[in-house]
Amino acid sequence: MIELKSAGEIDAMRAAGKVVAAVHAAVRERAAVGVSLMQLDEVARTVMAEAKAGASFLGYHPAFGATPYPGVICTSVNGVMLHGLPTPYRLRDGDLLSVDCAAYIDGWHADGTVSFAVGHARAEDLKLIRVAEETLAAGIEAALPGGRMGDIGHAMSTVGRGAGYGMQNDFGGHGIGRAMHESPFVPNEARRGRGLRLRPGLVIAIEPSLMAGGDDGYYMADDGWSVCSADGSRSVHVEHTVAITEAGPVILTLP
Repeated sequence: MIELKSAGEIDAMRAAGKVVAAVHAAVRERAAVGVSLMQLDEVARTVMAEAKAGASFLGYHPAFGATPYPGVICTSVNGVMLHGLPTPYRLRDGDLLSVDCAAYIDGWHADGTVSFAVGHARAEDLKLIRVAEETLAAGIEAALPGGRMGDIGHAMSTVGRGAGYGMQNDFGGHGIGRAMHESPFVPNEARRGRGLRLRPGLVIAIEPSLMAGGDDGYYMADDGWSVCSADGSRSVHVEHTVAITEAGPVILTLP
């Protein structure tokens, strides 16, 4: 069932979205060569605790996950595209890091992801991040009342594939609200004019991921969570929680 949110409920989700943005800012500031992924997870826990927010990921156990999720953020490095675990791995100069965070306040969730380089960035990584952000922006711009879900995926794939990057459509976006993952599924690639009619009150997480090698293949790592590019190429993931309103799309995961 798809639940449309009221203006007041969207405001409640915006409060959770500000916590997500605060986590991203704190983790980005702390991320440096020699810092472990577990230390970044502790930074995120502190921000959430100070905001009196809950961690949507902690203990989450979907069908594809090998175990309940042990952290409060996903920390995906280099060839890990999605759901990287916060491990003792210490960041190295030039690493490409995606940080996925979801938080809830008073039962309302918000979800977002940022990607950035640690230390000295490679030019090709900066381009990959830029195109991913442009891909996300295109998807958000297409989230218009009266449009179709396929418009979002079409807009994103036009940008991402147009730049020569690989994309996958198995792990995409989703509805969000009283639960972190709700209906409907939000594809990263779709046909324009097809799919669910977009209505005011629908709140969705839009989250494209790109693989630098240009192939679409991926595999699940031995940890049972990390989704990795099959060709080993570096990958990024970006995401915002977006409310569809009469006035157009509104991003809820901004500071």
